[in-house]
Amino acid sequence: MPQSLDDFQRERSRLQGALTEMDDLRPGSLVPRFRKCGKPSCHCAKPDSPGHGPSYSLTREVEGKTVTKIIPSSAVEQTQRQIAEYKRFRDLTRDFVEVSEKVCDAQLHAATDSAGRKVKKNDARQGVADRPGRRDPKPSGRRSH
Repeated sequence: MPQSLDDFQRERSRLQGALTEMDDLRPGSLVPRFRKCGKPSCHCAKPDSPGHGPSYSLTREVEGKTVTKIIPSSAVEQTQRQIAEYKRFRDLTRDFVEVSEKVCDAQLHAATDSAGRKVKKNDARQGVADRPGRRDPKPSGRRSH
C-alpha cells in the first residue's frame, strides 16, 4: 500500500526525535578472553581449565586498522549498553536515510504531477525544454581557428 508524503514526513520526524534522544554510544565488539599464565603449578595449567579470566576486550576498526581496548570488569555492562546504543543509532540513521529518500521521491512525484507531464531524461540539459522537438546540434569534425 503506497504511503503519502505526509506519512513519510511524520515517520522522518519520529526518527529525528529518536535520534535526539540517543544515549552514550560506541562501536565495536566486546569479547571475553581467557588466558593461561604459563606457570605449571597454576590451576590454569590443568587440561580442562579455561584459564584466567574473563578479561574483556573492546575491538573496533579505526582507519582500516583493528584497535583493541581492555575494558575493566566493572565497566562491562556499561560498555554493552553503549554498543547496543550504537547499533540502535546505526539502524535509526539507515531508516532515516531511507524515509528521507521516500520524502524526496514523493516531492518529486508531486512536482511532476503538478506540472502535468513527466520529466524526460534529456529535459535536464540546458535549453532543451525551451525548444521542443529540436536537438542540440552536433559539432562538426572541423575546428575553427
